[in-house]
Amino acid sequence: MLSGMKQQVVVGKDGEIEIQTSEPAEGTVVEVIVLVEQDGAETKATQSVPQDATEYLLSTEANRFHLMTAIQNIQAKNKLVNFTPEEWNEEYNLRS
Repeated sequence: MLSGMKQQVVVGKDGEIEIQTSEPAEGTVVEVIVLVEQDGAETKATQSVPQDATEYLLSTEANRFHLMTAIQNIQAKNKLVNFTPEEWNEEYNLRS
């Protein structure tokens, strides 16, 4: 089962981002997605009605179907791709 949290924080010195929480427990692996507000780039319509990232991702039937299918595949351990950290770095490492 997936769970989530949402916090608005200010980027600190040297780009540091700190999230304050008592959950999940220390040592838990989490995935972090950072959404950056663009000053002056939004229209008045988007400023007056901010859209949550989850709402956006579920806003179309095609997206809902794709995301729900992916969640079901993960829960059922179907169609998963396994690789070692070394294989990942070999294939996708962006560093030169």
